[in-house]
Amino acid sequence: MYAVIRAGGKQYRVAPGDVIRVEKTPVDGGRVEFPEVLAVSAADGQIARPGEGRVVGQVVEEGRGDKVLVFHYKRKKQYKKLRGHRQPFTAVRITEIAFDGQSFTAPELPPAPEKKAKPARPKPAKAEAAEAETEAAPPKAAAHKKPAPKKAAKKAAPKKKPKK
Repeated sequence: MYAVIRAGGKQYRVAPGDVIRVEKTPVDGGRVEFPEVLAVSAADGQIARPGEGRVVGQVVEEGRGDKVLVFHYKRKKQYKKLRGHRQPFTAVRITEIAFDGQSFTAPELPPAPEKKAKPARPKPAKAEAAEAETEAAPPKAAAHKKPAPKKAAKKAAPKKKPKK
């Protein structure tokens, strides 16, 4: 089951449960309705234009897309212009497609698990224990360390003889 809808001047093929990014739309209570349903398909190989159809979605996220750099340049004229643009979007999860008395709904998502904050570690106690261990242990690395090789001295360049 899928439908073709128009939103923000673009067309999208959606099915119940799909998440799509549309142009930023005004939201009332987190629910979005797409009244322009261009085509629907209830089964494979069948497509129709519904007389009355609607697609309903739930807002998942609102934000701005990745930055697109717009660079204007004219050679030999010392003209350069750099601008950036981030397009705002609304991410919508399609929850229901209804037409001609039929209704197809998406399964409910389980609630997202809550993130637990990590407990803060006591730093002073560990720092004191680490200092005590380093003082008590003999330095092993210093006993096996080889002396660094000495660099050879540079030779002086021969003096040039003056021209006669």
